[in-house]
Amino acid sequence: MKKELFLIGLLMIVVNGYTQSKKYTVANAHSHNDYEQRKPFWEAYRHGFGSVEADVFLVNHQLAVAHNAKDIRPGRELRSLYLDPLRSCIRKNNGFVYADPQKQLNLLIDCKTAGIPTLDAIIRELKEYPDIIDNKSIRIVITGNQPNKDSLFIYPAFIGFDGDLTYRYSGKNLDRVVLFSANFRDYSQWNGEGMPDSASKAALEKAILAAGQAGKPIRFWGAPDNENAWKIFEGMGVGFINTDKIAALSQFLTHRF
Repeated sequence: MKKELFLIGLLMIVVNGYTQSKKYTVANAHSHNDYEQRKPFWEAYRHGFGSVEADVFLVNHQLAVAHNAKDIRPGRELRSLYLDPLRSCIRKNNGFVYADPQKQLNLLIDCKTAGIPTLDAIIRELKEYPDIIDNKSIRIVITGNQPNKDSLFIYPAFIGFDGDLTYRYSGKNLDRVVLFSANFRDYSQWNGEGMPDSASKAALEKAILAAGQAGKPIRFWGAPDNENAWKIFEGMGVGFINTDKIAALSQFLTHRF
């Protein structure tokens, strides 16, 4: 019983301490399936988001950006939708992705085709953009189909990886994990209205604590996407709030104080 009370107390200290010491801003916002926005990359960038996501298919030696293979269209590639715009921002901002040199941007690249060939193609393409891969204000994060979790450390230092909370990483591989992403529905069926039930809240907080103990932020995908849910996630200490509603989340995070 004493052990259980201690663990509950530790959870409350970590979660409450994290949220009290951290002011949430658009740097905590993640544009989910960003390529489906009216202006991929630019909409999230204009609002100052800290993270954007692109699904990538390796097709005929090209890195096509789409949600499904049937949606692949000419002119919608990783290079044209994300890498070229990133380079233009860096050049405009004297070597930084944002005008504020303290701001960072994560580009999550979700590999939808076979992990190793797709990742190899991503690495080859990124090497054509030294102003991106040598830039401390940008983090390239590989998610989706990934290489073996025991071999993350062998890949170039300019890429990081999306972590899996169910896996126990060795130190040198954990060092390559930038954040943890988890399916919200693995922890809760809450629909974003009212408050999550106590079991859901406990499960979510346990996941947040596990990520925090590893020194990483967490993002829940498939989560409720409304103002009430954003308030709850902020209070819990979710590192990146996942959204398809860029303008609304930006408004929520920017105009509250």
